[in-house]
Amino acid sequence: MKRYLIVVAGGKGMRMGGETPKQFQLLGDKPVVMVTLERLHAIDPSMQLILVLPAEHMDMWLSLCKQYSFAVPLLLAQGGSTRFHSVQNGLAQVDDIDDALVGVHDGVRPFVSPKVLDDCFCEAWIHGAAIPMIDVQDSLRHIVGGNGVTEVVPRDRYRLVQTPQVFRLSLLRRAYEQRFVENFTDDASVVEALGEQVVGVEGNRENIKLTTPFDLMVAKTLMECWIPQQEI
Repeated sequence: MKRYLIVVAGGKGMRMGGETPKQFQLLGDKPVVMVTLERLHAIDPSMQLILVLPAEHMDMWLSLCKQYSFAVPLLLAQGGSTRFHSVQNGLAQVDDIDDALVGVHDGVRPFVSPKVLDDCFCEAWIHGAAIPMIDVQDSLRHIVGGNGVTEVVPRDRYRLVQTPQVFRLSLLRRAYEQRFVENFTDDASVVEALGEQVVGVEGNRENIKLTTPFDLMVAKTLMECWIPQQEI
């Protein structure tokens, strides 16, 4: 089947600090989103990558491509007012192929493993929708009142969600024909609004989303020492 991966890189990076959007901050010797795209292309060169960027970042992107001699083949799409609308615009670049699978990935997650990527596509082919998840390691508490009262919740019943989130094309198209609502926090929540089920696969803990300066420090360490699982 044909694989597509929409890479969403529309954040302004307010929590990262500085004037440079987080997807363009340096990780090693090149911008984060370029590291992400190069790793994804290396895992599966046949997968069609679609990069979604805000209109105001397009010129910066083209300039960076020249500066860093970036050569990964991809399609470009213009971002929307929300992540939901950005994914809609990315989907418009996907050909109508009956057996196509489409994943959506955060441009600031450069450390997804080959196995996790392949597991998500394989399970989406079987079940229609698949997302990577990892166990919660810290204790969790639920806020039960406005006076600071909390109660413990069983952490073994909860998971942290990552990307890529992968779907059959026909399902994802139907999902993104819905009207946007605020509780669409990721692609899985959009698909679930149709009444469809989403299966989980085991993610890899290194697949962090770079949101804060601390995340960037962790990522720089991972760049130096992380060896991803190569089996697919």
